[in-house]
Amino acid sequence: MIRALQLVGIFLTGILVGVIGAFIQADRFIISVPWGLLVIPWGMVLVILVLVIVIRGATWLIESRWGGSVLLSGWIVATIVMAAESPSGDVALSGGGRQWVYLLGGVILGTAAATFPVIHDRVEPRIETINA
Repeated sequence: MIRALQLVGIFLTGILVGVIGAFIQADRFIISVPWGLLVIPWGMVLVILVLVIVIRGATWLIESRWGGSVLLSGWIVATIVMAAESPSGDVALSGGGRQWVYLLGGVILGTAAATFPVIHDRVEPRIETINA
């Protein structure tokens, strides 16, 4: 029962990261340089980094890859919902190049983070017998 509640909480955390990330990923620095404008998409990088860290945290919390997979599923659901047009015609995630990089980069790096094995730091004591 506790494991099921943990997975529900992890799924909701994934939804929260997806909803917040849909708005933060659009933030960027625009710097004027001699050859034009330099655009640094810091919001997208930050959200993908947070997504990967939270996914690894979920795998360590559950001590299984299921934790990361459930969180990634919540993020994908929220991201798809935020990319859909609302009844008023608003869209949080548009179809630009930066949004495609955010979506595909999040899916690729999130899947990689969710599928890495969970390394346990517990070391089993080894009992050696001496044959005399």
